[in-house]
Amino acid sequence: MSKLSHFDESGASRMVDVSGKDVTDRVAVAHASVTMRPETFRLIMDKKVSKGDVLEVARVAGIMAAKRTGGLIPMCHPLNLSSVKVDYKDNGADTVEIFSEVRVTARTGVEMEALVAASVTALTIYDMCKSVDRAMVINDVHLLKKSGGKSGDFTFQA
Repeated sequence: MSKLSHFDESGASRMVDVSGKDVTDRVAVAHASVTMRPETFRLIMDKKVSKGDVLEVARVAGIMAAKRTGGLIPMCHPLNLSSVKVDYKDNGADTVEIFSEVRVTARTGVEMEALVAASVTALTIYDMCKSVDRAMVINDVHLLKKSGGKSGDFTFQA
């Protein structure tokens, strides 16, 4: 197991110095899901939630969150992101799956930005629908894949 990079030799917290790393194209894709009552799912799909189009508002929230990750996660480098996409897949019954893809050309990766985008998208779905379904469950938040950088590619294996 490699040592934790956010601590120096004496155990003090630090932001990793990436100035010596190569600038490369980096991409990360993350996943989250929200499971709810079938009635809530139908309201979302039919765009009948009183607060508006849940999936479009949540998409914007996820994109905005990715752009602010450096201010949310300690020691996370602020990045000038090239692209943030949030897409959905549904099971037609009670679950909305969220997929976020973040791209950058930089010295550090965008895994945290992709995870934050997927998480905040899920939280926004919950927030917009909690008045009709407080039993919604946000789960399965994880990195699906990443590419670029010294550590190379990663693909989640379930």
